[in-house]
Amino acid sequence: MRPAIRLAALMENQVVFIFTHDSLGLGEDGPTHQPIEQMAALRAIPRLVVIRPGDANETAVAWRVAIETRDRPVALVLTRQGVPTLDRRQFAPAEGLRRGGYVLYDPPGTKPRLILIASGSELGLIVGAGQKLAEQELAVRLISMPSWELFEAQTGEYRESVLPREIAARLAVEAGVAQGWHRYVGDRGDIISVDRFGASAPGAVVMREYGFTVQNVCQRALSLAGRDTAQ
Repeated sequence: MRPAIRLAALMENQVVFIFTHDSLGLGEDGPTHQPIEQMAALRAIPRLVVIRPGDANETAVAWRVAIETRDRPVALVLTRQGVPTLDRRQFAPAEGLRRGGYVLYDPPGTKPRLILIASGSELGLIVGAGQKLAEQELAVRLISMPSWELFEAQTGEYRESVLPREIAARLAVEAGVAQGWHRYVGDRGDIISVDRFGASAPGAVVMREYGFTVQNVCQRALSLAGRDTAQ
Protein backbone atom coordinates (compact mmCIF):
# COMPACT_ATOMS: atom_id res chain seq x y z
CA MET A 1 0.00 0.00 0.00
CA ARG A 2 2.82 2.43 0.64
CA PRO A 3 3.38 3.48 -3.03
CA ALA A 4 -0.34 4.17 -3.49
CA ILE A 5 -0.59 6.11 -0.23
CA ARG A 6 2.51 8.11 -1.08
CA LEU A 7 1.19 9.04 -4.54
CA ALA A 8 -2.21 10.00 -3.13
CA ALA A 9 -0.43 12.32 -0.71
CA LEU A 10 1.85 13.69 -3.40
CA MET A 11 -1.12 14.44 -5.68
CA GLU A 12 -3.24 15.80 -2.80
CA ASN A 13 -6.07 13.39 -3.61
CA GLN A 14 -9.06 12.88 -1.37
CA VAL A 15 -8.63 9.21 -0.50
CA VAL A 16 -9.53 7.46 2.74
CA PHE A 17 -7.39 4.47 3.65
CA ILE A 18 -8.88 2.28 6.39
CA PHE A 19 -6.67 -0.08 8.39
CA THR A 20 -8.30 -2.39 10.91
CA HIS A 21 -5.57 -4.32 12.78
CA ASP A 22 -3.63 -1.78 14.78
CA SER A 23 -1.72 -3.49 17.57
CA LEU A 24 -0.31 -6.44 19.49
CA GLY A 25 -3.89 -7.30 20.39
CA LEU A 26 -3.97 -9.47 17.26
CA GLY A 27 -2.42 -12.11 19.45
CA GLU A 28 -2.38 -15.50 17.75
CA ASP A 29 -1.82 -13.99 14.30
CA GLY A 30 1.75 -13.50 15.44
CA PRO A 31 4.50 -10.96 14.77
CA THR A 32 4.12 -11.00 10.97
CA HIS A 33 0.66 -9.48 11.35
CA GLN A 34 1.36 -7.08 14.22
CA PRO A 35 2.06 -3.58 12.81
CA ILE A 36 4.80 -2.55 15.24
CA GLU A 37 6.42 0.02 12.93
CA GLN A 38 3.49 0.88 10.67
CA MET A 39 2.16 3.90 12.57
CA ALA A 40 5.57 5.55 12.39
CA ALA A 41 5.83 4.68 8.70
CA LEU A 42 2.44 6.24 7.95
CA ARG A 43 3.22 9.34 10.00
CA ALA A 44 6.42 9.81 7.98
CA ILE A 45 4.49 10.41 4.73
CA PRO A 46 4.08 14.14 4.03
CA ARG A 47 0.50 15.43 3.61
CA LEU A 48 -1.02 12.21 4.91
CA VAL A 49 -3.33 12.71 7.88
CA VAL A 50 -3.15 9.68 10.17
CA ILE A 51 -5.96 9.26 12.71
CA ARG A 52 -6.03 6.50 15.34
CA PRO A 53 -9.28 6.99 17.28
CA GLY A 54 -9.62 5.61 20.79
CA ASP A 55 -13.29 4.69 21.04
CA ALA A 56 -16.56 4.64 19.07
CA ASN A 57 -17.17 8.35 19.67
CA GLU A 58 -13.76 9.33 18.31
CA THR A 59 -14.20 6.96 15.37
CA ALA A 60 -17.42 8.71 14.34
CA VAL A 61 -15.69 12.10 14.44
CA ALA A 62 -12.64 10.71 12.62
CA TRP A 63 -14.86 9.50 9.77
CA ARG A 64 -16.42 12.96 9.43
CA VAL A 65 -12.96 14.55 9.40
CA ALA A 66 -11.87 12.10 6.67
CA ILE A 67 -14.88 12.92 4.50
CA GLU A 68 -14.39 16.66 4.97
CA THR A 69 -10.65 16.55 4.16
CA ARG A 70 -10.52 17.20 0.42
CA ASP A 71 -6.94 18.27 -0.25
CA ARG A 72 -5.05 15.24 1.05
CA PRO A 73 -5.53 11.57 1.93
CA VAL A 74 -6.50 10.34 5.38
CA ALA A 75 -5.54 7.03 6.99
CA LEU A 76 -7.94 5.75 9.63
CA VAL A 77 -6.19 3.26 11.90
CA LEU A 78 -8.74 1.15 13.75
CA THR A 79 -8.60 -1.78 16.12
CA ARG A 80 -10.02 -5.28 15.89
CA GLN A 81 -10.25 -5.98 19.61
CA GLY A 82 -13.00 -4.60 21.83
CA VAL A 83 -12.31 -1.27 23.52
CA PRO A 84 -14.50 0.65 25.99
CA THR A 85 -16.69 3.50 24.77
CA LEU A 86 -15.98 6.38 27.12
CA ASP A 87 -18.84 8.14 28.88
CA ARG A 88 -18.54 11.65 27.52
CA ARG A 89 -20.49 13.00 30.46
CA GLN A 90 -17.35 12.28 32.47
CA PHE A 91 -14.79 12.99 29.76
CA ALA A 92 -14.34 15.74 27.19
CA PRO A 93 -16.40 15.56 23.96
CA ALA A 94 -14.94 13.46 21.16
CA GLU A 95 -15.12 16.49 18.86
CA GLY A 96 -11.72 17.31 20.35
CA LEU A 97 -10.33 14.78 17.86
CA ARG A 98 -10.66 17.45 15.18
CA ARG A 99 -7.70 19.21 16.81
CA GLY A 100 -5.57 16.07 16.81
CA GLY A 101 -4.94 16.02 20.54
CA TYR A 102 -7.07 17.28 23.40
CA VAL A 103 -7.47 17.18 27.16
CA LEU A 104 -9.68 14.18 27.78
CA TYR A 105 -9.77 14.69 31.54
CA ASP A 106 -8.33 17.07 34.12
CA PRO A 107 -8.36 16.45 37.89
CA PRO A 108 -10.97 18.72 39.47
CA GLY A 109 -9.84 21.52 41.71
CA THR A 110 -6.11 20.92 41.45
CA LYS A 111 -3.19 21.36 39.09
CA PRO A 112 -2.02 18.19 37.30
CA ARG A 113 1.35 16.80 38.34
CA LEU A 114 1.56 14.26 35.53
CA ILE A 115 0.31 13.89 31.96
CA LEU A 116 -0.69 10.55 30.43
CA ILE A 117 -1.00 10.49 26.63
CA ALA A 118 -2.37 7.73 24.41
CA SER A 119 -3.91 7.02 21.04
CA GLY A 120 -6.24 4.33 19.77
CA SER A 121 -6.84 1.19 21.77
CA GLU A 122 -4.46 2.34 24.51
CA LEU A 123 -6.75 5.26 25.42
CA GLY A 124 -8.80 3.07 27.75
CA LEU A 125 -5.57 1.95 29.38
CA ILE A 126 -4.58 5.44 30.51
CA VAL A 127 -8.14 6.09 31.66
CA GLY A 128 -7.90 3.05 33.93
CA ALA A 129 -4.46 4.11 35.13
CA GLY A 130 -5.64 7.65 35.77
CA GLN A 131 -8.40 6.35 38.01
CA LYS A 132 -5.95 4.21 39.99
CA LEU A 133 -3.49 7.07 40.36
CA ALA A 134 -6.24 9.38 41.58
CA GLU A 135 -6.84 6.92 44.41
CA GLN A 136 -3.23 7.54 45.40
CA GLU A 137 -3.85 11.31 45.34
CA LEU A 138 -1.76 11.89 42.22
CA ALA A 139 -3.38 14.54 40.02
CA VAL A 140 -3.21 13.31 36.42
CA ARG A 141 -4.20 14.96 33.15
CA LEU A 142 -5.30 12.54 30.42
CA ILE A 143 -4.59 13.43 26.80
CA SER A 144 -6.11 11.72 23.77
CA MET A 145 -3.70 12.12 20.83
CA PRO A 146 -5.34 10.43 17.82
CA SER A 147 -3.61 12.50 15.13
CA TRP A 148 -0.20 14.14 15.25
CA GLU A 149 -0.82 15.87 11.92
CA LEU A 150 -4.03 17.56 13.09
CA PHE A 151 -2.41 18.49 16.40
CA GLU A 152 0.62 20.07 14.73
CA ALA A 153 -1.73 22.15 12.57
CA GLN A 154 -3.09 23.90 15.69
CA THR A 155 -1.75 27.16 17.07
CA GLY A 156 1.16 27.14 19.45
CA GLU A 157 -1.12 28.54 22.14
CA TYR A 158 -3.50 25.60 21.80
CA ARG A 159 -0.71 23.01 21.85
CA GLU A 160 0.73 24.66 24.95
CA SER A 161 -2.68 24.57 26.64
CA VAL A 162 -2.82 20.80 26.09
CA LEU A 163 0.82 20.05 26.90
CA PRO A 164 2.06 22.89 29.13
CA ARG A 165 5.83 23.12 29.41
CA GLU A 166 5.63 23.39 33.18
CA ILE A 167 4.40 19.79 33.47
CA ALA A 168 7.50 17.80 32.58
CA ALA A 169 6.32 14.43 33.95
CA ARG A 170 4.71 12.90 30.87
CA LEU A 171 4.09 9.31 29.85
CA ALA A 172 2.97 8.31 26.33
CA VAL A 173 1.42 4.89 25.73
CA GLU A 174 1.14 3.38 22.24
CA ALA A 175 1.47 -0.22 21.04
CA GLY A 176 4.07 0.58 18.40
CA VAL A 177 7.59 1.94 18.12
CA ALA A 178 8.48 4.95 20.26
CA GLN A 179 9.78 6.89 17.27
CA GLY A 180 8.34 10.40 17.22
CA TRP A 181 6.72 10.38 20.65
CA HIS A 182 9.73 12.10 22.21
CA ARG A 183 8.52 15.43 20.80
CA TYR A 184 5.52 15.20 23.12
CA VAL A 185 7.04 13.70 26.26
CA GLY A 186 10.29 15.69 26.22
CA ASP A 187 13.61 14.83 27.85
CA ARG A 188 12.06 14.12 31.26
CA GLY A 189 9.18 12.01 30.00
CA ASP A 190 8.79 8.32 29.25
CA ILE A 191 7.14 6.10 26.64
CA ILE A 192 5.54 2.67 26.91
CA SER A 193 6.05 1.34 23.42
CA VAL A 194 7.07 -1.72 21.40
CA ASP A 195 10.53 -1.43 19.88
CA ARG A 196 10.84 -5.06 18.84
CA PHE A 197 8.63 -7.39 16.85
CA GLY A 198 5.56 -8.89 18.47
CA ALA A 199 4.78 -12.45 19.53
CA SER A 200 2.24 -15.20 19.00
CA ALA A 201 -0.04 -15.72 22.01
CA PRO A 202 -3.55 -14.74 23.06
CA GLY A 203 -3.92 -11.00 22.58
CA ALA A 204 -4.39 -10.22 26.26
CA VAL A 205 -1.26 -12.22 27.12
CA VAL A 206 0.86 -10.40 24.53
CA MET A 207 -0.34 -7.01 25.75
CA ARG A 208 0.43 -7.94 29.35
CA GLU A 209 3.89 -9.30 28.57
CA TYR A 210 4.76 -6.17 26.62
CA GLY A 211 3.75 -3.91 29.50
CA PHE A 212 0.37 -2.66 28.33
CA THR A 213 -1.42 -3.01 31.64
CA VAL A 214 -2.90 -0.52 34.08
CA GLN A 215 -0.43 -1.71 36.71
CA ASN A 216 2.62 -1.02 34.54
CA VAL A 217 1.31 2.36 33.41
CA CYS A 218 0.80 3.29 37.07
CA GLN A 219 4.28 2.13 38.07
CA ARG A 220 5.96 4.08 35.28
CA ALA A 221 3.83 7.12 36.03
CA LEU A 222 4.62 7.06 39.74
CA SER A 223 8.31 6.78 38.93
CA LEU A 224 8.06 9.86 36.72
CA ALA A 225 6.21 11.76 39.40
CA GLY A 226 8.91 10.90 41.93
CA ARG A 227 6.66 8.69 44.00
CA ASP A 228 7.34 5.30 45.60
CA THR A 229 6.25 2.71 43.03
CA ALA A 230 5.61 0.23 45.81
CA GLN A 231 2.61 2.23 47.03
